[in-house]
Amino acid sequence: MTYIKNRRQFMKTTGLSLAGLPYITCNLIKSPPSDKIRVAHVGVNGMGSSHIRWFAGFEDTQTVALCDVDDHHLAKAKNLLSSLQTGGQVDGYGDYRRIMDRKDIDVVTCATPDHWHALVAIHAFESGKDVYGEKPLSYSVKEGQAMLAAKQKHNRIFQLGTQIHAGDNYHRVAELVQSGILGDIHTVRLWKTGGTSGLRYPEFQDPPEHLDWNMWLGPAPYSEYTPVRCHKTYRSFFDYSGGVFADFWCHIADIMYMSIHPTGLSSIDARGEVPTDGIADTPKWIDVDYKFEGLDVHWTTTPPDVPGAKDMGIGAHFEGTKGSLTCDYNTRKIRIGNDVMDDVNEVPKSIARSPGHQRNFLDSVKSRNEPESHLAYAREMTLPMHLGLISFRLKRKINWDARSEQIVGDAEANAMLFRPYRSPWELPNNG
Repeated sequence: MTYIKNRRQFMKTTGLSLAGLPYITCNLIKSPPSDKIRVAHVGVNGMGSSHIRWFAGFEDTQTVALCDVDDHHLAKAKNLLSSLQTGGQVDGYGDYRRIMDRKDIDVVTCATPDHWHALVAIHAFESGKDVYGEKPLSYSVKEGQAMLAAKQKHNRIFQLGTQIHAGDNYHRVAELVQSGILGDIHTVRLWKTGGTSGLRYPEFQDPPEHLDWNMWLGPAPYSEYTPVRCHKTYRSFFDYSGGVFADFWCHIADIMYMSIHPTGLSSIDARGEVPTDGIADTPKWIDVDYKFEGLDVHWTTTPPDVPGAKDMGIGAHFEGTKGSLTCDYNTRKIRIGNDVMDDVNEVPKSIARSPGHQRNFLDSVKSRNEPESHLAYAREMTLPMHLGLISFRLKRKINWDARSEQIVGDAEANAMLFRPYRSPWELPNNG
């Protein structure tokens, strides 16, 4: 069976030739004569290990390549895959651009640090590959715009790794909110407990031989190596991410967008602190007030003072003119008058249930129909997170023009819609 009729020619190179790596070009080709979707995984530690397990579990996929800048991660991933998949050669790479030059790969999954998400996805789109990419969608607003342009130009499929999106609870919450039993929703409260700790003041040191630190940094600003800036704690640094807020925003904002799809964002006002006991600089805590058209949205680091929220580490609370609904990933409570309930049987199922997040993506690769967490949806949902961090870092309210996607009357804030890449990396232009 042929899933992808042909590949688009990789007309643009990555603009790079680090360490003698040649420019990458692909000829227009046909998909391999196979009934399997051929998968490559980029970033194979942590969540990347989950990617390996998930995609190896489908009969219609075959993993053919693994990539990681840490040789130890790559070796561990090869061992994991060998326990899950038999037959077929699996190649290992330290530079993801080698995968983009492969003519026999249909799908790339990306579980790299946040500052790599956009480049890996865009280069995959340009080389004719579909992408299952981890959250957050991108490091910056402009990267999200560039990802969408490249996806549309090259007619590719993208699914954001918000796995909870596929769960029945989120679907049911959306049905309940959309049914009107809560009345008109005027306020949504979102929260996630926890924040960045300082990580003290470790000294810089030579990176280990098994880690290509320069490649790990990629488009991010250069820094000398210290372990806390890498791997598990990289989200503690604005050079690579935006802390717990950036990590979890999309998981709980997702249910808001599934349920009411807010539009007309006009103002963003963030408050918070960074740690004072170390080199980390992403939020120790952050609260953000958002003004949408007809809707107030409040993000807090501690649970809001509403019924049922106190013991929830992450949650969403919908306030309507007739009642409220409080939920997390797996539970929900509806309050209408004096009644408290888990469900309202009179509200019918109106949203088709997911076959599973990864299965939905693979089905879309075959059908060429958009998956559930497609790129346009993911970009719109991710945008308020980026703007919240800009307001936080500038310590002032910003006003947003949703039509032009510009911050109003604030050149300094607008400059933060994109963080320039470290040479020689460049953000491709597919406009």
